[in-house]
Amino acid sequence: MQTESRETLVIGSGLAGLFFALKTAETKPVTLITKVSLSATNTTWAQGGIAAAISSSDTPEKHAADTLVAGAGLCHEAVVAEVTRDAPERIDDLIKLGVQFDQTELKDALSLGKEGGHSERRILHISDHTGQSLHSHLLGLAQKNPNIELLEHRFAVELITETPFLSAPVCRGVKVLNSKSSKIEVIFANRVVLATGGAGKTYLYTSNWEGATGDGLALAFRAGARLANLELMQFHPTCLYHPQARNFLISEALRGEGGILRDSSGRDFVKDVHELGSLAPRDIVARAIDSEMKQTGANCVHLDMTHHSADYLEERFPQIYNRCQSLGIDISNEPIPVVPAAHYLCGGVVTNLSGQTSLENLFCLGESACTGLHGANRLASNSLLECLITSYRCAELIALNREPTIKTVAIEEPTQTLNDASRHDEMVVIDHMWDEIRRLMWNYVGIVRSNRRLLRAAHRLENIQQEISEFYSDFPHHSDIEELRSIATVAQLTVECALRRKESRGVHYSLDYPDSLESERHDTLIGGSAF
Repeated sequence: MQTESRETLVIGSGLAGLFFALKTAETKPVTLITKVSLSATNTTWAQGGIAAAISSSDTPEKHAADTLVAGAGLCHEAVVAEVTRDAPERIDDLIKLGVQFDQTELKDALSLGKEGGHSERRILHISDHTGQSLHSHLLGLAQKNPNIELLEHRFAVELITETPFLSAPVCRGVKVLNSKSSKIEVIFANRVVLATGGAGKTYLYTSNWEGATGDGLALAFRAGARLANLELMQFHPTCLYHPQARNFLISEALRGEGGILRDSSGRDFVKDVHELGSLAPRDIVARAIDSEMKQTGANCVHLDMTHHSADYLEERFPQIYNRCQSLGIDISNEPIPVVPAAHYLCGGVVTNLSGQTSLENLFCLGESACTGLHGANRLASNSLLECLITSYRCAELIALNREPTIKTVAIEEPTQTLNDASRHDEMVVIDHMWDEIRRLMWNYVGIVRSNRRLLRAAHRLENIQQEISEFYSDFPHHSDIEELRSIATVAQLTVECALRRKESRGVHYSLDYPDSLESERHDTLIGGSAF
Protein backbone atom coordinates (compact mmCIF):
# COMPACT_ATOMS: atom_id res chain seq x y z
CA MET A 1 0.00 0.00 0.00
CA GLN A 2 1.06 3.56 -0.69
CA THR A 3 1.85 5.39 2.56
CA GLU A 4 2.17 9.12 3.15
CA SER A 5 2.52 11.40 6.18
CA ARG A 6 0.85 14.72 7.02
CA GLU A 7 0.87 16.97 10.08
CA THR A 8 -2.89 17.60 10.13
CA LEU A 9 -5.42 15.63 8.10
CA VAL A 10 -9.03 16.83 7.74
CA ILE A 11 -11.72 14.46 6.48
CA GLY A 12 -14.61 16.40 4.96
CA SER A 13 -15.00 19.57 2.88
CA GLY A 14 -18.07 21.24 4.41
CA LEU A 15 -18.03 24.47 6.43
CA ALA A 16 -16.42 22.84 9.48
CA GLY A 17 -13.56 21.32 7.48
CA LEU A 18 -12.94 24.40 5.31
CA PHE A 19 -13.08 26.95 8.12
CA PHE A 20 -10.76 24.81 10.24
CA ALA A 21 -8.34 24.40 7.34
CA LEU A 22 -8.24 28.14 6.62
CA LYS A 23 -7.63 28.99 10.27
CA THR A 24 -5.01 26.24 10.75
CA ALA A 25 -3.20 27.22 7.54
CA GLU A 26 -2.29 30.54 9.16
CA THR A 27 0.39 28.67 11.15
CA LYS A 28 0.66 25.08 9.85
CA PRO A 29 0.21 23.04 6.68
CA VAL A 30 -3.02 21.09 6.46
CA THR A 31 -4.37 18.42 4.12
CA LEU A 32 -8.11 18.07 3.47
CA ILE A 33 -9.61 15.01 1.81
CA THR A 34 -13.16 14.33 0.68
CA LYS A 35 -14.80 11.14 -0.57
CA VAL A 36 -16.30 12.66 -3.72
CA SER A 37 -15.83 16.24 -4.91
CA LEU A 38 -15.02 19.22 -2.71
CA SER A 39 -18.46 20.75 -3.32
CA ALA A 40 -20.37 17.59 -2.39
CA THR A 41 -21.41 18.39 1.18
CA ASN A 42 -24.45 19.17 3.31
CA THR A 43 -23.21 22.75 3.74
CA THR A 44 -24.03 23.57 0.13
CA TRP A 45 -27.62 22.47 0.76
CA ALA A 46 -28.11 24.79 3.76
CA GLN A 47 -30.66 27.44 2.84
CA GLY A 48 -31.57 29.36 5.99
CA GLY A 49 -28.44 30.95 7.45
CA ILE A 50 -26.39 31.41 10.60
CA ALA A 51 -27.81 32.50 13.95
CA ALA A 52 -26.04 35.24 15.93
CA ALA A 53 -27.25 37.97 18.28
CA ILE A 54 -26.01 41.09 16.49
CA SER A 55 -29.06 43.38 16.44
CA SER A 56 -29.54 46.15 19.00
CA SER A 57 -32.63 44.43 20.40
CA ASP A 58 -30.94 41.05 20.74
CA THR A 59 -28.38 39.60 23.16
CA PRO A 60 -26.35 36.38 23.43
CA GLU A 61 -28.38 35.62 26.55
CA LYS A 62 -31.62 35.69 24.53
CA HIS A 63 -30.04 33.47 21.90
CA ALA A 64 -28.92 31.08 24.63
CA ALA A 65 -32.39 31.02 26.20
CA ASP A 66 -34.00 30.11 22.86
CA THR A 67 -31.40 27.38 22.31
CA LEU A 68 -32.10 25.89 25.75
CA VAL A 69 -35.86 25.89 25.20
CA ALA A 70 -35.50 24.12 21.85
CA GLY A 71 -33.03 21.62 23.36
CA ALA A 72 -35.73 20.33 25.72
CA GLY A 73 -33.57 20.14 28.83
CA LEU A 74 -30.65 18.24 27.32
CA CYS A 75 -28.35 21.11 26.27
CA HIS A 76 -25.11 21.63 28.17
CA GLU A 77 -25.75 25.13 29.48
CA ALA A 78 -22.09 26.17 29.70
CA VAL A 79 -21.57 25.15 26.07
CA VAL A 80 -24.66 27.08 24.95
CA ALA A 81 -23.46 30.19 26.81
CA GLU A 82 -20.00 30.07 25.18
CA VAL A 83 -21.30 29.43 21.65
CA THR A 84 -23.90 32.21 21.72
CA ARG A 85 -21.40 34.62 23.29
CA ASP A 86 -18.77 33.97 20.60
CA ALA A 87 -21.22 33.95 17.69
CA PRO A 88 -20.86 37.66 16.71
CA GLU A 89 -17.05 37.35 16.59
CA ARG A 90 -17.20 34.37 14.25
CA ILE A 91 -19.58 36.27 11.98
CA ASP A 92 -17.01 39.08 11.92
CA ASP A 93 -14.40 36.50 10.88
CA LEU A 94 -16.50 35.52 7.87
CA ILE A 95 -17.06 39.13 6.88
CA LYS A 96 -13.30 39.79 7.10
CA LEU A 97 -12.80 36.79 4.81
CA GLY A 98 -15.03 38.52 2.26
CA VAL A 99 -18.36 36.79 2.86
CA GLN A 100 -21.19 39.16 1.88
CA PHE A 101 -24.40 38.56 3.81
CA ASP A 102 -27.63 40.18 2.66
CA GLN A 103 -28.15 43.75 3.79
CA THR A 104 -31.26 45.83 4.43
CA GLU A 105 -32.53 48.25 1.83
CA LEU A 106 -30.59 51.03 3.59
CA LYS A 107 -27.37 49.10 2.83
CA ASP A 108 -25.94 50.00 6.22
CA ALA A 109 -27.10 46.99 8.22
CA LEU A 110 -27.25 43.24 7.81
CA SER A 111 -30.63 41.74 6.96
CA LEU A 112 -31.76 39.39 9.72
CA GLY A 113 -34.34 36.64 9.26
CA LYS A 114 -36.42 34.81 11.85
CA GLU A 115 -36.95 31.08 12.15
CA GLY A 116 -38.77 28.61 14.39
CA GLY A 117 -37.96 28.83 18.09
CA HIS A 118 -36.22 32.21 17.84
CA SER A 119 -37.55 35.15 19.86
CA GLU A 120 -35.66 37.70 17.73
CA ARG A 121 -34.65 38.21 14.13
CA ARG A 122 -31.05 36.94 14.19
CA ILE A 123 -30.51 34.77 11.09
CA LEU A 124 -27.81 36.13 8.79
CA HIS A 125 -28.37 34.87 5.27
CA ILE A 126 -27.46 35.08 1.61
CA SER A 127 -30.90 34.88 -0.04
CA ASP A 128 -32.01 31.26 0.41
CA HIS A 129 -28.68 29.72 -0.59
CA THR A 130 -26.52 30.73 2.36
CA GLY A 131 -24.64 27.45 2.60
CA GLN A 132 -23.89 27.24 -1.10
CA SER A 133 -22.56 30.81 -1.30
CA LEU A 134 -20.60 30.50 1.92
CA HIS A 135 -19.03 27.21 0.85
CA SER A 136 -18.15 28.47 -2.61
CA HIS A 137 -16.38 31.52 -1.17
CA LEU A 138 -14.38 29.63 1.47
CA LEU A 139 -13.47 26.86 -0.97
CA GLY A 140 -12.10 29.49 -3.35
CA LEU A 141 -9.91 30.84 -0.56
CA ALA A 142 -8.70 27.35 0.35
CA GLN A 143 -7.82 26.53 -3.24
CA LYS A 144 -5.59 29.61 -3.39
CA ASN A 145 -3.89 28.94 -0.04
CA PRO A 146 -0.44 27.37 -0.48
CA ASN A 147 -0.62 25.88 3.02
CA ILE A 148 -3.75 23.83 2.20
CA GLU A 149 -3.64 20.59 0.19
CA LEU A 150 -7.03 19.48 -1.18
CA LEU A 151 -7.56 15.88 -2.32
CA GLU A 152 -10.80 14.62 -3.88
CA HIS A 153 -12.12 11.06 -4.26
CA ARG A 154 -10.43 9.80 -1.09
CA PHE A 155 -12.87 7.78 1.04
CA ALA A 156 -11.70 7.31 4.64
CA VAL A 157 -12.47 3.67 5.45
CA GLU A 158 -10.61 3.05 8.73
CA LEU A 159 -8.86 5.07 11.41
CA ILE A 160 -5.41 3.77 12.26
CA THR A 161 -5.00 3.47 16.01
CA GLU A 162 -2.39 2.31 18.47
CA THR A 163 -3.16 1.31 22.05
CA PRO A 164 -0.22 1.89 24.40
CA PHE A 165 -0.05 -0.25 27.54
CA LEU A 166 -2.80 0.70 30.03
CA SER A 167 -3.82 3.67 27.87
CA ALA A 168 -6.70 4.65 25.61
CA PRO A 169 -6.26 4.25 21.85
CA VAL A 170 -4.24 6.90 20.02
CA CYS A 171 -5.16 7.86 16.46
CA ARG A 172 -2.17 7.67 14.10
CA GLY A 173 -3.82 8.23 10.73
CA VAL A 174 -6.36 6.80 8.33
CA LYS A 175 -6.76 4.20 5.59
CA VAL A 176 -8.20 5.78 2.47
CA LEU A 177 -9.87 4.27 -0.58
CA ASN A 178 -8.76 6.12 -3.69
CA SER A 179 -11.92 5.76 -5.77
CA LYS A 180 -10.03 6.61 -8.96
CA SER A 181 -7.46 3.83 -8.58
CA SER A 182 -9.66 1.54 -6.40
CA LYS A 183 -6.65 1.07 -4.12
CA ILE A 184 -6.17 1.55 -0.41
CA GLU A 185 -3.74 4.29 0.62
CA VAL A 186 -2.46 5.04 4.12
CA ILE A 187 -2.01 8.56 5.46
CA PHE A 188 -0.26 8.83 8.83
CA ALA A 189 -0.84 12.09 10.69
CA ASN A 190 -0.13 13.83 13.98
CA ARG A 191 -3.85 14.50 14.20
CA VAL A 192 -6.97 13.52 12.30
CA VAL A 193 -9.99 15.84 12.17
CA LEU A 194 -13.36 14.31 11.32
CA ALA A 195 -15.66 16.80 9.60
CA THR A 196 -17.74 14.31 7.66
CA GLY A 197 -21.21 15.73 8.28
CA GLY A 198 -24.45 14.00 9.15
CA ALA A 199 -26.24 10.71 8.58
CA GLY A 200 -29.55 11.66 6.96
CA LYS A 201 -29.16 8.96 4.29
CA THR A 202 -29.67 6.36 7.01
CA TYR A 203 -33.36 7.22 6.44
CA LEU A 204 -35.47 6.74 3.32
CA TYR A 205 -36.56 10.40 3.18
CA THR A 206 -34.01 13.08 3.96
CA SER A 207 -33.04 16.65 3.13
CA ASN A 208 -29.35 15.65 3.07
CA TRP A 209 -27.05 15.15 0.09
CA GLU A 210 -26.60 11.57 -1.11
CA GLY A 211 -23.25 11.08 0.64
CA ALA A 212 -24.52 11.91 4.16
CA THR A 213 -24.01 8.33 5.35
CA GLY A 214 -22.52 8.89 8.80
CA ASP A 215 -19.02 7.82 7.80
CA GLY A 216 -17.29 9.80 10.56
CA LEU A 217 -19.55 8.33 13.24
CA ALA A 218 -18.85 4.79 12.06
CA LEU A 219 -15.10 5.46 11.78
CA ALA A 220 -14.94 6.88 15.30
CA PHE A 221 -17.03 4.10 16.85
CA ARG A 222 -14.95 1.34 15.27
CA ALA A 223 -11.79 3.07 16.53
CA GLY A 224 -13.10 3.12 20.10
CA ALA A 225 -14.29 6.72 20.49
CA ARG A 226 -17.31 7.63 22.61
CA LEU A 227 -20.57 8.67 20.92
CA ALA A 228 -23.78 10.13 22.34
CA ASN A 229 -27.46 10.75 21.60
CA LEU A 230 -27.70 9.03 18.23
CA GLU A 231 -31.43 8.56 18.84
CA LEU A 232 -31.86 12.32 18.44
CA MET A 233 -32.30 12.66 14.68
CA GLN A 234 -34.12 15.89 13.90
CA PHE A 235 -36.75 15.68 11.19
CA HIS A 236 -37.17 18.91 9.25
CA PRO A 237 -40.88 19.66 8.98
CA THR A 238 -40.84 20.89 5.40
CA CYS A 239 -39.28 19.13 2.46
CA LEU A 240 -40.92 19.57 -0.92
CA TYR A 241 -43.39 16.77 -1.69
CA HIS A 242 -42.89 16.08 -5.38
CA PRO A 243 -41.72 12.96 -7.27
CA GLN A 244 -38.96 14.94 -8.98
CA ALA A 245 -37.63 16.64 -5.85
CA ARG A 246 -37.58 14.22 -2.93
CA ASN A 247 -34.58 15.86 -1.23
CA PHE A 248 -35.40 19.52 -1.82
CA LEU A 249 -35.65 21.47 1.43
CA ILE A 250 -38.19 24.23 1.93
CA SER A 251 -36.35 26.49 4.35
CA GLU A 252 -37.75 27.37 7.75
CA ALA A 253 -37.05 30.97 6.77
CA LEU A 254 -40.30 30.92 4.78
CA ARG A 255 -42.22 30.35 8.00
CA GLY A 256 -40.13 33.12 9.52
CA GLU A 257 -41.60 35.42 6.88
CA GLY A 258 -45.17 34.49 7.72
CA GLY A 259 -45.61 31.11 6.03
CA ILE A 260 -48.45 29.05 7.51
CA LEU A 261 -48.76 25.26 7.48
CA ARG A 262 -52.28 24.24 6.50
CA ASP A 263 -54.19 20.99 6.03
CA SER A 264 -56.16 20.14 2.89
CA SER A 265 -59.05 22.34 4.05
CA GLY A 266 -56.79 25.32 4.70
CA ARG A 267 -56.83 25.00 8.51
CA ASP A 268 -53.80 26.25 10.48
CA PHE A 269 -53.52 22.91 12.28
CA VAL A 270 -50.17 23.52 14.07
CA LYS A 271 -51.80 26.36 16.00
CA ASP A 272 -53.86 23.68 17.76
CA VAL A 273 -50.77 22.12 19.36
CA HIS A 274 -48.48 25.09 20.07
CA GLU A 275 -48.97 28.82 20.61
CA LEU A 276 -46.21 29.65 18.12
CA GLY A 277 -48.00 27.69 15.43
CA SER A 278 -45.86 27.12 12.33
CA LEU A 279 -42.88 28.78 14.05
CA ALA A 280 -42.81 26.32 16.95
CA PRO A 281 -39.60 24.27 17.44
CA ARG A 282 -38.97 21.70 14.75
CA ASP A 283 -39.73 18.61 16.82
CA ILE A 284 -43.21 19.92 17.64
CA VAL A 285 -43.99 20.97 14.06
CA ALA A 286 -42.72 17.70 12.58
CA ARG A 287 -44.85 15.62 14.98
CA ALA A 288 -47.89 17.80 14.27
CA ILE A 289 -47.48 17.18 10.52
CA ASP A 290 -46.88 13.46 11.07
CA SER A 291 -50.03 13.23 13.20
CA GLU A 292 -52.11 15.21 10.71
CA MET A 293 -51.03 12.99 7.81
CA LYS A 294 -51.72 9.78 9.76
CA GLN A 295 -55.14 10.92 10.96
CA THR A 296 -56.34 12.13 7.56
CA GLY A 297 -54.43 9.77 5.27
CA ALA A 298 -53.03 12.76 3.38
CA ASN A 299 -49.75 12.39 1.51
CA CYS A 300 -48.59 15.85 2.57
CA VAL A 301 -49.58 19.16 4.13
CA HIS A 302 -49.21 22.62 2.60
CA LEU A 303 -47.10 25.68 3.35
CA ASP A 304 -48.97 28.85 2.41
CA MET A 305 -46.88 31.82 1.22
CA THR A 306 -49.56 33.39 -0.97
CA HIS A 307 -49.76 36.51 1.21
CA HIS A 308 -46.48 37.61 -0.42
CA SER A 309 -46.08 38.88 -3.97
CA ALA A 310 -44.21 36.97 -6.65
CA ASP A 311 -41.60 39.75 -6.82
CA TYR A 312 -40.88 39.52 -3.10
CA LEU A 313 -40.69 35.71 -3.09
CA GLU A 314 -38.39 35.61 -6.12
CA GLU A 315 -36.06 38.19 -4.58
CA ARG A 316 -35.98 36.77 -1.02
CA PHE A 317 -36.14 33.05 -1.89
CA PRO A 318 -34.87 32.76 -5.47
CA GLN A 319 -33.70 29.15 -5.22
CA ILE A 320 -36.98 27.89 -3.74
CA TYR A 321 -39.15 30.09 -5.96
CA ASN A 322 -37.44 29.01 -9.17
CA ARG A 323 -37.26 25.34 -8.22
CA CYS A 324 -40.99 25.27 -7.47
CA GLN A 325 -41.71 27.17 -10.69
CA SER A 326 -39.77 24.57 -12.66
CA LEU A 327 -42.06 21.91 -11.19
CA GLY A 328 -45.23 23.83 -12.02
CA ILE A 329 -45.82 25.27 -8.54
CA ASP A 330 -46.37 29.03 -8.37
CA ILE A 331 -45.83 29.66 -4.66
CA SER A 332 -47.27 33.18 -4.89
CA ASN A 333 -50.65 31.74 -5.95
CA GLU A 334 -50.75 28.24 -4.44
CA PRO A 335 -49.42 26.56 -1.28
CA ILE A 336 -46.33 24.37 -1.36
CA PRO A 337 -46.85 20.61 -0.71
CA VAL A 338 -44.44 19.56 2.06
CA VAL A 339 -43.58 16.55 4.24
CA PRO A 340 -41.07 15.97 7.07
CA ALA A 341 -37.70 14.33 6.34
CA ALA A 342 -34.61 13.30 8.29
CA HIS A 343 -32.51 16.45 8.51
CA TYR A 344 -29.95 16.83 11.29
CA LEU A 345 -28.33 14.53 13.85
CA CYS A 346 -28.22 16.25 17.24
CA GLY A 347 -25.93 13.54 18.61
CA GLY A 348 -22.56 12.33 17.37
CA VAL A 349 -18.98 11.79 18.49
CA VAL A 350 -18.58 13.21 21.99
CA THR A 351 -16.31 16.27 21.96
CA ASN A 352 -15.61 19.47 23.83
CA LEU A 353 -15.84 22.84 22.08
CA SER A 354 -12.31 22.41 20.74
CA GLY A 355 -13.32 19.22 18.95
CA GLN A 356 -11.31 16.87 21.18
CA THR A 357 -12.69 13.34 21.32
CA SER A 358 -12.01 10.55 23.80
CA LEU A 359 -9.17 9.33 21.54
CA GLU A 360 -5.86 11.15 21.58
CA ASN A 361 -5.04 12.89 18.28
CA LEU A 362 -8.61 12.48 17.00
CA PHE A 363 -10.82 15.56 16.66
CA CYS A 364 -14.36 15.92 15.39
CA LEU A 365 -16.20 19.04 14.15
CA GLY A 366 -19.63 20.00 12.83
CA GLU A 367 -22.61 17.68 12.58
CA SER A 368 -20.47 14.61 13.22
CA ALA A 369 -19.77 15.88 16.74
CA CYS A 370 -21.89 16.06 19.87
CA THR A 371 -20.78 19.10 21.87
CA GLY A 372 -23.91 19.46 23.98
CA LEU A 373 -25.07 22.58 22.13
CA HIS A 374 -28.19 21.16 20.51
CA GLY A 375 -29.57 19.01 23.29
CA ALA A 376 -32.62 17.02 22.23
CA ASN A 377 -33.59 19.33 19.36
CA ARG A 378 -31.38 21.76 17.42
CA LEU A 379 -32.52 25.37 17.22
CA ALA A 380 -32.75 26.48 13.60
CA SER A 381 -29.53 27.94 12.08
CA ASN A 382 -27.35 26.93 15.04
CA SER A 383 -25.68 24.22 12.95
CA LEU A 384 -23.47 26.41 10.74
CA LEU A 385 -22.71 28.48 13.84
CA GLU A 386 -21.45 25.43 15.71
CA CYS A 387 -19.18 24.60 12.76
CA LEU A 388 -17.58 28.04 13.03
CA ILE A 389 -17.15 28.00 16.80
CA THR A 390 -15.64 24.52 17.15
CA SER A 391 -13.45 24.81 14.04
CA TYR A 392 -12.00 28.11 15.25
CA ARG A 393 -11.28 26.73 18.73
CA CYS A 394 -9.83 23.49 17.39
CA ALA A 395 -7.46 25.41 15.10
CA GLU A 396 -6.39 27.65 17.99
CA LEU A 397 -5.66 24.62 20.16
CA ILE A 398 -3.61 22.92 17.46
CA ALA A 399 -1.66 26.11 16.75
CA LEU A 400 -0.29 25.90 20.30
CA ASN A 401 1.05 22.37 19.82
CA ARG A 402 4.63 21.67 18.89
CA GLU A 403 4.89 19.21 16.03
CA PRO A 404 6.30 15.83 17.10
CA THR A 405 7.68 13.34 14.62
CA ILE A 406 4.80 11.60 12.87
CA LYS A 407 4.58 8.07 14.21
CA THR A 408 3.79 5.19 11.88
CA VAL A 409 2.48 1.75 12.79
CA ALA A 410 2.41 -1.59 10.99
CA ILE A 411 -0.55 -1.98 8.62
CA GLU A 412 -1.94 -5.24 7.25
CA GLU A 413 -2.40 -5.47 3.51
CA PRO A 414 -6.10 -5.77 2.54
CA THR A 415 -7.27 -9.16 1.30
CA GLN A 416 -9.70 -9.45 -1.61
CA THR A 417 -10.96 -12.87 -2.66
CA LEU A 418 -14.04 -12.11 -4.77
CA ASN A 419 -13.08 -11.86 -8.42
CA ASP A 420 -14.25 -9.07 -10.71
CA ALA A 421 -16.59 -11.42 -12.62
CA SER A 422 -18.63 -11.99 -9.47
CA ARG A 423 -18.56 -8.36 -8.47
CA HIS A 424 -21.40 -7.02 -10.63
CA ASP A 425 -23.76 -9.84 -9.68
CA GLU A 426 -23.21 -9.19 -5.97
CA MET A 427 -23.74 -5.41 -6.18
CA VAL A 428 -27.51 -5.95 -6.44
CA VAL A 429 -27.44 -7.53 -2.98
CA ILE A 430 -25.63 -4.49 -1.61
CA ASP A 431 -28.22 -2.18 -3.18
CA HIS A 432 -30.99 -4.25 -1.62
CA MET A 433 -29.48 -4.07 1.88
CA TRP A 434 -28.96 -0.32 1.52
CA ASP A 435 -32.62 0.17 0.60
CA GLU A 436 -33.82 -2.20 3.34
CA ILE A 437 -31.93 -0.32 6.06
CA ARG A 438 -33.29 3.06 4.98
CA ARG A 439 -36.90 1.83 4.77
CA LEU A 440 -36.57 0.03 8.09
CA MET A 441 -35.26 3.17 9.79
CA TRP A 442 -38.04 5.33 8.32
CA ASN A 443 -40.82 2.93 9.31
CA TYR A 444 -39.51 1.72 12.69
CA VAL A 445 -37.22 4.50 13.98
CA GLY A 446 -38.94 7.58 12.60
CA ILE A 447 -40.71 10.62 14.05
CA VAL A 448 -42.86 8.49 16.40
CA ARG A 449 -41.40 5.29 17.87
CA SER A 450 -42.42 2.29 19.96
CA ASN A 451 -40.50 -0.44 21.76
CA ARG A 452 -42.02 -3.10 19.52
CA ARG A 453 -40.85 -1.38 16.35
CA LEU A 454 -37.41 -0.62 17.79
CA LEU A 455 -36.90 -4.26 18.82
CA ARG A 456 -37.90 -5.45 15.35
CA ALA A 457 -35.43 -3.02 13.84
CA ALA A 458 -32.67 -4.18 16.19
CA HIS A 459 -33.24 -7.83 15.27
CA ARG A 460 -33.18 -7.21 11.53
CA LEU A 461 -30.14 -4.93 11.72
CA GLU A 462 -28.23 -7.60 13.59
CA ASN A 463 -28.81 -9.98 10.69
CA ILE A 464 -27.89 -7.34 8.13
CA GLN A 465 -24.64 -6.60 9.97
CA GLN A 466 -23.71 -10.27 9.69
CA GLU A 467 -24.38 -10.23 5.97
CA ILE A 468 -22.31 -7.06 5.53
CA SER A 469 -19.46 -8.56 7.52
CA GLU A 470 -19.37 -11.54 5.16
CA PHE A 471 -19.30 -9.24 2.13
CA TYR A 472 -16.63 -7.02 3.61
CA SER A 473 -14.25 -9.89 4.29
CA ASP A 474 -13.98 -11.01 0.68
CA PHE A 475 -15.29 -8.19 -1.53
CA PRO A 476 -12.90 -5.76 -3.23
CA HIS A 477 -13.02 -2.30 -1.66
CA HIS A 478 -15.82 -0.23 -3.12
CA SER A 479 -17.41 3.05 -2.03
CA ASP A 480 -20.91 1.53 -2.09
CA ILE A 481 -19.90 -1.11 0.44
CA GLU A 482 -18.14 1.45 2.62
CA GLU A 483 -21.27 3.61 2.70
CA LEU A 484 -23.44 0.56 3.37
CA ARG A 485 -21.21 -0.35 6.29
CA SER A 486 -21.50 3.21 7.61
CA ILE A 487 -25.29 3.44 7.51
CA ALA A 488 -25.66 -0.05 8.99
CA THR A 489 -23.41 0.90 11.92
CA VAL A 490 -25.19 4.21 12.50
CA ALA A 491 -28.61 2.56 12.21
CA GLN A 492 -27.73 -0.13 14.74
CA LEU A 493 -26.30 2.40 17.22
CA THR A 494 -29.34 4.67 16.72
CA VAL A 495 -31.73 1.86 17.63
CA GLU A 496 -29.65 0.91 20.66
CA CYS A 497 -29.64 4.51 21.89
CA ALA A 498 -33.40 4.83 21.27
CA LEU A 499 -34.11 1.71 23.32
CA ARG A 500 -32.06 3.13 26.19
CA ARG A 501 -34.01 6.41 26.37
CA LYS A 502 -37.15 5.45 28.27
CA GLU A 503 -38.96 8.76 27.86
CA SER A 504 -39.99 11.24 25.20
CA ARG A 505 -37.77 14.29 24.86
CA GLY A 506 -37.22 16.68 21.96
CA VAL A 507 -37.01 14.82 18.65
CA HIS A 508 -37.26 11.40 20.34
CA TYR A 509 -40.93 10.55 20.88
CA SER A 510 -41.95 7.14 22.22
CA LEU A 511 -45.51 5.83 22.39
CA ASP A 512 -44.44 3.64 25.31
CA TYR A 513 -42.89 6.52 27.28
CA PRO A 514 -44.82 9.67 26.26
CA ASP A 515 -43.57 11.87 29.13
CA SER A 516 -40.23 13.58 29.77
CA LEU A 517 -38.69 12.36 33.02
CA GLU A 518 -36.12 14.09 35.21
CA SER A 519 -34.45 10.71 35.84
CA GLU A 520 -33.86 10.38 32.06
CA ARG A 521 -32.43 13.86 31.62
CA HIS A 522 -28.96 12.77 30.55
CA ASP A 523 -26.98 11.97 27.43
CA THR A 524 -27.20 8.48 25.96
CA LEU A 525 -23.55 7.42 25.83
CA ILE A 526 -22.33 4.52 23.74
CA GLY A 527 -18.92 3.02 22.97
CA GLY A 528 -15.45 4.20 23.93
CA SER A 529 -14.54 5.87 27.18
CA ALA A 530 -14.86 9.31 28.74
CA PHE A 531 -12.24 12.07 28.36
